[in-house]
Amino acid sequence: METQQNTSLFPKGDKLSNDYFTGNAFLHPLQAKDKNNEFALGSVTFEPGARTVWHTHPKGQVLIVTEGEGFYQEKGKPAQHLKKGDIVNIPEDIEHWHGASAKSKFVHIAITNYEGEKNVTWLQPVTEDEYNKVNK
Repeated sequence: METQQNTSLFPKGDKLSNDYFTGNAFLHPLQAKDKNNEFALGSVTFEPGARTVWHTHPKGQVLIVTEGEGFYQEKGKPAQHLKKGDIVNIPEDIEHWHGASAKSKFVHIAITNYEGEKNVTWLQPVTEDEYNKVNK
């Protein structure tokens, strides 16, 4: 009997709320904001087709792709195809979304900066039409 080995860098974590994610996405926290660090660090796993809603960060965010394939898109711009090893530096207050392609799991480490106690503003879901346009 063959056993399938988990090759992910970190555990999958806990399922994230469908208020802020379409499909199944999971978070494994790596580092909480503390007196030394004005950011939170976590590994986010998206099952195929899963993605964030449109959102912004008051002090920006960095994504480091560790597995699979996905997309990052800023409002009004073409989506960027992402794969293992890619890094995205998201400026403050830029409306964007990120998530898996329709056919691949997607995992990234998110480094999310805080402004005071706030690190994200959630907006509206990415429509099926918007998502399907990047999955051609």
